[in-house]
Amino acid sequence: MNMFYRSTRDSLKEVTAAQAIAQGISDEGGLFVPAFLPALTPDDFERLASADYNGRAVDILGRFLTDFTEAEIEQCVRGAYGGGKFDTENPASMHVLHDDVHILELWHGPTCAFKDMALQLLPHLLTRSVEKVSPGKTTAILVATSGDTGKAALEGFKDVEGTKVVVFYPGDGVSMLQKMQMVTQEGKNVRVFAISGNFDDAQTGVKKIFTDEKIKSTLAADNIQLSSANSINWGRLVPQIVYYVSAYCDLLASGRIAPGKKFNVVVPTGNFGNILAAYYAMRMGVPIAKLICASNKNKVLTDFINSGVYDRRRDFYVTASPSMDILISSNLERLLYELEDNDDKVITEYMAALRENGVYTVSDKCRERLQGLFYAGYLDDEGTFDVIRECFEKYHYLCDTHTAVAIGVYEQYAAQTGDTAVTVIASTASPYKFPTSVLGALGREARGDEFDRLYELNEVSGVKIPQSLAELKSKPVRFSDCCTPDSMAQSVVDYLLSKE
Repeated sequence: MNMFYRSTRDSLKEVTAAQAIAQGISDEGGLFVPAFLPALTPDDFERLASADYNGRAVDILGRFLTDFTEAEIEQCVRGAYGGGKFDTENPASMHVLHDDVHILELWHGPTCAFKDMALQLLPHLLTRSVEKVSPGKTTAILVATSGDTGKAALEGFKDVEGTKVVVFYPGDGVSMLQKMQMVTQEGKNVRVFAISGNFDDAQTGVKKIFTDEKIKSTLAADNIQLSSANSINWGRLVPQIVYYVSAYCDLLASGRIAPGKKFNVVVPTGNFGNILAAYYAMRMGVPIAKLICASNKNKVLTDFINSGVYDRRRDFYVTASPSMDILISSNLERLLYELEDNDDKVITEYMAALRENGVYTVSDKCRERLQGLFYAGYLDDEGTFDVIRECFEKYHYLCDTHTAVAIGVYEQYAAQTGDTAVTVIASTASPYKFPTSVLGALGREARGDEFDRLYELNEVSGVKIPQSLAELKSKPVRFSDCCTPDSMAQSVVDYLLSKE
């Protein structure tokens, strides 16, 4: 059966997978969602449990990308996960923390963050999609990042023929290592801007550019079309479904769970895409009992899930887990579309209220469904540091600040509910991306700069420093441009129309 995609703000709009990926976002600002979710049977899981990660990815992607041939998908998957790009045989390997608690390590790729799982694949999917729907055009990929997406997109798309990449990051809202990863990026088709604002400002600015008809017309005259590498693009989100299916298959293959037995999934969550992928996996048949949404002090999602009121009118905090410092969670729109029975008018009203008033309240039906699926909690920085220290002292496991938030919220959930089911906790970044915070949590005084702290953390933990981070110090800075949220659009146009 062919798979088509609809817009969350116009259900009558129907496009192919290639169109959805090439375009990134619907013309009226809606996000593309699959018309249905393919079902996985017990026989499917038994077969996939004996396959490797690439085999599982080809199977799952093939169910969503029906306008791609199997050979095309195999080539895309091989290009993404082969060639030694990941430092583990299984790109989404699992570590047993204790008892029935497993850490799904998603950061073994070239940028040491979970975004590699999707952004090593997206360039292959996008270039083939453009070939199918608009051959000969240059695709300009716009990215707003809270720290990790930007580097992963830059690395994935660098020097990819027919593409240009523009990344915006909050100038004071990322770690020094995250910043260095972006401003030293190699590639002739990349550009990086710091903005005087936070991630939400960057994300809002990118969305405005996508829906600005004048900008799109100006670029089209130069044979340039816009697309996105943020998880608003379905091509970014669909690879994330794969690693939740794969995690269940690994549990089955290792005998750590019986076929059909339910387990919980915990995700440190900012923009909601990572936990939405787990929800889609559950809807496809992965026996997930509870989706546990973990937030930091910017707990807009925790409050929303617990109340049904989404209210971004609150203080914004810069925390030790910067990739979660977000108050507008774009991918939540996709979930609400399902929970509101695909009512595009309701979704349009919610998003307009958020844009104009900063708040919306979902229907009682939607709130009840939401709370039946999700548990939500949060952890502040002090609690985060406590978890890092306790994990290392008790289990000799070193985790980063985002993973620590997830572990801490899981512990809250288990204490409140008494639920000790098998649990998978998504680990989204290497601890070496945040050495100052991790060293401080371990009670060590941070000396020198963050590069010195990499080696200090290595001495304390014995955990190997990822080579890509160790090499950063010697790389020249290529980008020092800054702009305001209001000047983002002009910065994009000036770069794309230049002949650099």
